Amino acid sequence: MNLLRQVEGIPPLYAMVVILYLLPNLLAAVLFIFPMLRRWIENSDWHIVRFLLWWSQPRIYIGRGMHESQFSLIKYTLFWVLLLCSKLAFSYFIMIKPLIQPTKDIMSLQRVQYTWHEFFPNAKHNIGAVVSLWAPVIMVYFMDSQIWYSIFSTIYGGISGAFSRLGEIRTLGMLRSRFQSLPGAFNAYLVPTEKTRKRGFSFSKRFAEASANRRTEAAKFAQLWNEVICSFREEDLISDRKGLLMDLLLVPYTSDPSLKLIQWPPFLLASKIPIALDMAAQFRAKDSDLWKRICADEYLKCAVIECYESFKLVLNVLVVGENEKRIVGIIFKEIESNISKNTFLTNFRMAPLPALCKKFVELIGILKDANPSKRGTVVLLLQDMLEVVTRDMMVNEIRELVELGHGNKDKQLFAGADPKPAIVFPPVATPHWEEQIKRLYLLLTVKESAIDVPTNLEARRRITFFANSLFMDMPRAPKVSKMLSFSVMTPYYSEETVYSKNDLEMENEDGVSIIFYLQKIYPDEWNNFMERVNCKRESEVWENDETILQLRHWVSLRGQTLSRTVRGMMYYRRALKLQAFLDMATEKEILEGYKAVTATTEEEKKSQRSLYAHLEAIADMKFTYVATCQNYGNQKRSGDRRATDILNLMVNNPSLRVAYIDEVEERDAGRVQKVYYSVLVKAADKIDQEIYRIKLPGTAKIGEGKPENQNHAIIFTRGKALQTIDMNQDNYLEEALKMRNLLEEFHEDHGVRPPTILGVREHIFTGSVSSLAWFMSMQETSFVTIGQRVLANPLKIRFHYGHPDVFDRLFHITRGGISKASQGINLSEDIFAGFNSTLRRGNVTHHEYIQVGKGRDVGLNQISLFEAKVACGNGEQILSRDIYRLGHRFDMFRMLSCYFTTVGFYISSVLVVLTVYFYLYGKLYLSLSGLEKSIIKFAKAKGKNPLQAAMASQSVVQLGLLTALPMVMEIGLERGFRTALGDFIIMNLQLAAVFFTFSLGTKVHYFGRTVMHGGAKYRATGRGFVVRHEKFGENYRMYSRSHFVKGLELMVLLVVYELYGSAATDSISYVLLTGSIWFLVISWLFSPFLFNPSGFEWQKIVEDWDDWTKWINSRGGIGVPAIKSWESWWAEEQEHLQYTGFLGRFWEVVLSLRFFLYQYGIVYHLHIANGNTSIIVYALSWLVIVAVMIMLKIVSMGRKTFSADFQLMFRLLKLFLFFGTIVTFIILFTLLNLTLGDIFASLLAFMPTGWALLQISQACMPIMKSVGLWGSIKALARGYEYVMGLVIFLPVAILAWFPFVSEFQTRLLFNQAFSRGLQISRILAGGKKHN
Repeated sequence: MNLLRQVEGIPPLYAMVVILYLLPNLLAAVLFIFPMLRRWIENSDWHIVRFLLWWSQPRIYIGRGMHESQFSLIKYTLFWVLLLCSKLAFSYFIMIKPLIQPTKDIMSLQRVQYTWHEFFPNAKHNIGAVVSLWAPVIMVYFMDSQIWYSIFSTIYGGISGAFSRLGEIRTLGMLRSRFQSLPGAFNAYLVPTEKTRKRGFSFSKRFAEASANRRTEAAKFAQLWNEVICSFREEDLISDRKGLLMDLLLVPYTSDPSLKLIQWPPFLLASKIPIALDMAAQFRAKDSDLWKRICADEYLKCAVIECYESFKLVLNVLVVGENEKRIVGIIFKEIESNISKNTFLTNFRMAPLPALCKKFVELIGILKDANPSKRGTVVLLLQDMLEVVTRDMMVNEIRELVELGHGNKDKQLFAGADPKPAIVFPPVATPHWEEQIKRLYLLLTVKESAIDVPTNLEARRRITFFANSLFMDMPRAPKVSKMLSFSVMTPYYSEETVYSKNDLEMENEDGVSIIFYLQKIYPDEWNNFMERVNCKRESEVWENDETILQLRHWVSLRGQTLSRTVRGMMYYRRALKLQAFLDMATEKEILEGYKAVTATTEEEKKSQRSLYAHLEAIADMKFTYVATCQNYGNQKRSGDRRATDILNLMVNNPSLRVAYIDEVEERDAGRVQKVYYSVLVKAADKIDQEIYRIKLPGTAKIGEGKPENQNHAIIFTRGKALQTIDMNQDNYLEEALKMRNLLEEFHEDHGVRPPTILGVREHIFTGSVSSLAWFMSMQETSFVTIGQRVLANPLKIRFHYGHPDVFDRLFHITRGGISKASQGINLSEDIFAGFNSTLRRGNVTHHEYIQVGKGRDVGLNQISLFEAKVACGNGEQILSRDIYRLGHRFDMFRMLSCYFTTVGFYISSVLVVLTVYFYLYGKLYLSLSGLEKSIIKFAKAKGKNPLQAAMASQSVVQLGLLTALPMVMEIGLERGFRTALGDFIIMNLQLAAVFFTFSLGTKVHYFGRTVMHGGAKYRATGRGFVVRHEKFGENYRMYSRSHFVKGLELMVLLVVYELYGSAATDSISYVLLTGSIWFLVISWLFSPFLFNPSGFEWQKIVEDWDDWTKWINSRGGIGVPAIKSWESWWAEEQEHLQYTGFLGRFWEVVLSLRFFLYQYGIVYHLHIANGNTSIIVYALSWLVIVAVMIMLKIVSMGRKTFSADFQLMFRLLKLFLFFGTIVTFIILFTLLNLTLGDIFASLLAFMPTGWALLQISQACMPIMKSVGLWGSIKALARGYEYVMGLVIFLPVAILAWFPFVSEFQTRLLFNQAFSRGLQISRILAGGKKHN
């Protein structure tokens, strides 16, 4: 207190109060570096602690104790300290420092000659010029942190991904080179063991290679690997044509113990035997040198040993005669004796070896067919082979062989039949024998390299990712009986379940049906399907109901349908059954193979004692799948085919459960009222059987529908974990095998809190056709991989962004569920689950060794609707208490992470566009006022080069292009940086920069409108197959306000600056100064046509124009949809103004005032003004606007009053107005020096003014309607729409005159498909069945 009294001028009591007030914040600042103490204090109930924190922390549970560990704190603090240092250094040295001296020069400038009426001519320091110069720089200063975040997150994410071993196996060649380690990795991670393995990074991942004496482990690997390959065949990704391609990928289910080696898949050993034969036949050196050359290729060595051992095995099985067996035994003994002594090449001639092999191949072919009539041929082949070995190959005769041969003069070798046959033909056919013979035949006969097996791109991608993931860090798998049980839930409304026959045949306006489209997009898979259903021609498929049903499923499994999602999720159950078999089966059963269990009869399967029944039971205990089809009850009652399709799904997948909301009318106290139930059903005897029915307190739908659909059904799920899967997702069997490992993450150490949401990466499967789909899939892929990798570690602010994530079910059920359902505010319901989890001391992690398939929008309009929905959702998040609490409770650096990865990204996008506006309107002010001319003149006179450079600089940044940074890094990691560079170049040649710039406009428009007016709503994007032409009218309705209006405004600004600006002295400097903004303008105005299939085809252009003119001239009315009438659409476009508040209308009016600047500045530059800068010039310019308005009103009223009954009078009125206008122009041209340039300049001046009046009138709609001017406003708006439509349509129509433009656009848009040899031109041109 004495110390406080010594401070002069400050009362001690006041100082004490301030100190007490600041004490909690000072304490928080000190404890920032000690998060452990901070957590303890926040969670403490001690009275002294509660007293100290009474101001800074309210007594609520939410948002307390969220702080991370010391190590995590250091990581994300270091990340942001480095980022902010880079940002501040760059901003100062590159942006701020160069402008300091020019600013001083501008402020010192005197005697400015203004070219308009300046209201403050004597104002000092030229503040307007300084603001115009600095405003865009300040906007970039606030926005460029987002750019630095993109750079730093890309670098860190790339390094982190490399250390996580992503992309170590990215090609088939890499898979072949590391295949020997694959069984060890399988057994290390996917096969339970009692050994504990310490997790963590190491520079080398070594696994015990499979050896012949570990037969059980090899057999387990074979079961898993072969089941994955079989799933590829079931999905028609690989062919089984002639039993070749699929068999090349399979590992023998059971290995023969006599082989004493590991039998690799034949695709690794293909063509090795012919190579070895050529090598041996031409070799002349020592045995050891030959063996060294063979051993240089591990797979060549394995192929040679396996063929030799299999040769022995076949002869041992085939030859049973006593003499014959002795002869064969002597020969093999001699061969092996010479090999052991390194004298094989000395005592055996190698030249006849190919002939021997040819005979053996012929023998194996006969054994494969097992035709008893070929017994004589087998005998001859065996005799010929014996002849080749003993006569041609052996240098020295073996006496014992000669004696045995002379002792059998009475009968031929191998031909004896009575009383005991010399050979057994055909041998006893067991699955093991058939498998071995087929494999041996492949090894001997496949001469071409199998380096491209499998050929299907999707199969390659999946098999390489799966192999790569086994070398990444993941927990060991427990036994199925000990794993965490889990459920999967899929919300479904009324999307497609299975395409009907009519859907398949129905043709669009171009004559393209879904089946024709898919045949061209997936030609190899179509051929594999035709092979699977044993059909040679397409017409055969349509001949019976069974193949039609299979065709419907084939098509549905390539769309974004419920059946595809259910098929994918049921792979979990299939994987669990296989893994339970490997856990529970005896060694004998494992060696016999999983096929032996699944191939049993139905009675044996249903037997309670059978192994199969045990597998079914344990799979059902550990896995539950609930499809939440909220409309299923109504669909059943209305006879909707979707209900039948859902029932068929339940019948085909007996463990599938369907939850729905049932609306029932019940009588209560004499009144009939609706009662709502949550109902769970299953399939029983091909009908749905009710399991549970739970009465709800009222209607379930209180928000957007999807959150309630999930929340009402969560009670029907079981287990510790819950995976929410969306309707447009897929799964793969090989990924389902790793679900046990993923669930073990709940038990792993991930910081101070256990995980509550396990993040899972996605693969976007819709990016293989058009360029747009490719851009979108690349953008999504980079976000769900490198983006979320950085969010989870080091930033520790990953939330929930999509549906593959796995929830701690019990944690979330007891803390508000997995979705928030308030309408509007929770439009992006997914992310609120992450907010909720983090605020309640949860921990969200991210794991990339497992992936789930995801479909995305593939057409520009679909993509824009999706972007609009997400942008609106982020606009609503700004208002949410979740973001408010996170911002308050996070520390400074974690809060920055949260901001720049959620709403901050959209705010930065808005700042980018605002930078363009500030820059151009600043240039408009400087050029029209005369300031720019005076400053340039001053700079040249004084030799102020920095000032000239400052006036000719631009501060515009294309944030949209930075989306490519994480993409390039992720492609480089997973597919190689050479591929990444190639893809980046191709993407830009296909106008990826145009697409991302266009998407920037979508985000900014919808985010800004939501923040200003609210009214966010769900936008259904559709999930069909989109390769169709969108009409001009549809594109205009969709993008008029979000892109076209803004693009035209920027274009007018650029034109005005070109006419009146002084900084750009020539065309080159003008292009350098405004080039990036012209790029933005062109992107916003013409992207919908550049990315529109057949967008430059003349016939479609003509049809589009007719459709648009019919639409814009159509009158609206009650019930007339927006697609039919311009008036209905115009009314819909203003809905946000009907529900906005006073502030929303106020800011609409304020923002519209900018358009008056054009008229105010340009009229003083007209020749008719004659250099006069009086305010009267501007006032007189308004007379022109008033005169035009009066003329339009007279014509409008005359049309209503005279056009019907006094047609002649109406014509005379128009003639009078026409002549009056002509006379007025003649007077202006002759007496007042009006020029044609003035007319064009007047359009640039008055058109923005009219638009401003229109916007203000719309914002003040109630007032306009009350004074009777709304009809005139509507007529003015229609006129502007005509002009805008014409300005946009004309360039498109002109380009459509040239046929090569359409061809170029098609190639540009569908390069991905062309590169795969697809017939896109036929799809666009239309294809009939007879084609």
